[in-house]
Amino acid sequence: MLMSGKAALVTGAANGIGEEIANLFAREGAHVWLLDKEREKLERVVNRLREEGASAGMCVADLSRTEDVESAIAGIFRETGALDILVNNAGIDPRQPFLEMKEEQWIEVLNVNLNGAYRCTRLVAPHLVEQRAGKVINISSVTFHWGMKFLTHYVASKGALVGFTRALARELGEYNVHVNCITPGAILTERESRTVTPAQAAEVIALQSLQRRILPLDIARVCVFLGTEWSDGITGQTINVDGGWIMR
Repeated sequence: MLMSGKAALVTGAANGIGEEIANLFAREGAHVWLLDKEREKLERVVNRLREEGASAGMCVADLSRTEDVESAIAGIFRETGALDILVNNAGIDPRQPFLEMKEEQWIEVLNVNLNGAYRCTRLVAPHLVEQRAGKVINISSVTFHWGMKFLTHYVASKGALVGFTRALARELGEYNVHVNCITPGAILTERESRTVTPAQAAEVIALQSLQRRILPLDIARVCVFLGTEWSDGITGQTINVDGGWIMR
């Protein structure tokens, strides 16, 4: 029970990586708040966690809407009084050739992936500073390290999260608030199956040092490490979890 007594907020928690982070946090004893805009999926996850004996709450919010985020996080603090860990995981990744990309498509991706993380952090960070303790974990992407066609807006947003992590770690370190980042590689999720063929997935595995699919659980385990005292000497860092695909 590495996270016993801790309260955590995980965004984009209705499926995929976010759901698995919430699962593992709950199994390690944290009270977990799950935030997502997909109510039905979110209710399914939260109800399952509660049936398993976990302490979990839910917030339905669209991270592209400031008023949604403000209302959700205000509700969390009214109920729990505090948060210890924030995981900025939510993101969208629509494929779109840059030469066909409309400005509104560019803005939409940055508004969710980057501005959503900013909105959550802006509201949570003052409380972490006040209690002189806290962990902020940003989920970026390995695509920032190597680039990927048809995802210019997504890669730009995920690269910005790495810079956001470094700058915020400099500002908040004096208050004992840790800010770190994870860059997942090709992760086996339901969403990935809609955009990646088995042949394409096999090509990625061939490029990895570890010859297996990387799972949401692999990301969740690193989040537990970054969310507990085990990582108290680490801040401003980006940890690559991609099976040894990209090395830098």
